[in-house]
Amino acid sequence: MFLLLSGTSEAARIKDIAFVEGVRSNQLVGYGLVVGLNGTGDKSSSATNQSISNMLNRMGMKIDPKNIKVKNTASVLVTAEIPPFVKPGARIDILVSSIGDASSLQGGTLISTPLRAPDGAVYAMAQGAIALAGFTAGKASSSVTKNHQTAGKIPGGAILEREVPFALNAQNGLVFSLRNPDFTTAARMVDAINKGLGYDAATALDAGKIKVAEPQGSKGLIELISAIELLEIKADAVTKVVVNERTGTVVMGENVSISSVAISHGDISIEVKTQYHISQPAPFSKGETVVQPVEETTVQEERSRLIVLPESVTLGEVVRALNLVGVTPRDLVAILQAIKAAGALQAELEII
Repeated sequence: MFLLLSGTSEAARIKDIAFVEGVRSNQLVGYGLVVGLNGTGDKSSSATNQSISNMLNRMGMKIDPKNIKVKNTASVLVTAEIPPFVKPGARIDILVSSIGDASSLQGGTLISTPLRAPDGAVYAMAQGAIALAGFTAGKASSSVTKNHQTAGKIPGGAILEREVPFALNAQNGLVFSLRNPDFTTAARMVDAINKGLGYDAATALDAGKIKVAEPQGSKGLIELISAIELLEIKADAVTKVVVNERTGTVVMGENVSISSVAISHGDISIEVKTQYHISQPAPFSKGETVVQPVEETTVQEERSRLIVLPESVTLGEVVRALNLVGVTPRDLVAILQAIKAAGALQAELEII
């Protein structure tokens, strides 16, 4: 698959390429139990047995963990992210993932689970029925499974109990951080902010940070942030060619260029066939039937092609030049690597 990015670059809002420093999401994690599984829970998990015993003990029942069967229960990790400025009582989505040997969480219900931040404090409580994007049907060798069955989501499955402390108005000025740091983008952002506000308020600290001073008599940071976020600039970035070797996908940016280079491209195809000849004994000879494998190896080498690619300055010319070779996407991966090694590819080559 060969994907080409558009040759035109539209302006983007500052709110889409940068964010206010300190205004970010926070991650939560918790350990819990999923109950109500149809025999697809943990098979041999001492942690699950102990967790069930502890839960029942808190409910006034003393149960020995050794006497608990856990095939309808699974131990899980629950993860979530708190968006900035979300208040207590709001609901957030959670992800539930099995940590034992459960085969499926289909039809399960997560029981009340505290979610903690890295500081150890509980910020949310999670509970609810798990939604899986798939199913498992049948038994043993005749079963059918669609999508992943040991992880699922609970939309709005956690209730926020406390707010992450952050005082925006206590900040001394504003600092915007670029999502993709770049000196050119930072300089354009400074110019756009200064022109939009009508005075020299913005200063680039480095390729990823722009500091904005609050004007005298300003109504507040909220109005200032809103005015800056709506300004538009043309973001810049390092030219890249991204290659996925597993799928043969190649994605190029708009400014990819190549220097003059010659490419010789040829394939060697090796095919090995195995045929089985069966030797039958004569009647009443008391012999045995013998199967003899006969291997046949064929080697085919395509005619090499030497193509000269002229120096190119646009993506379209690069694509047309490479198409002259008549390569497949996987061949293109090897060719791009060779062109980069020769120093003729004027772009960063990233292999994923």
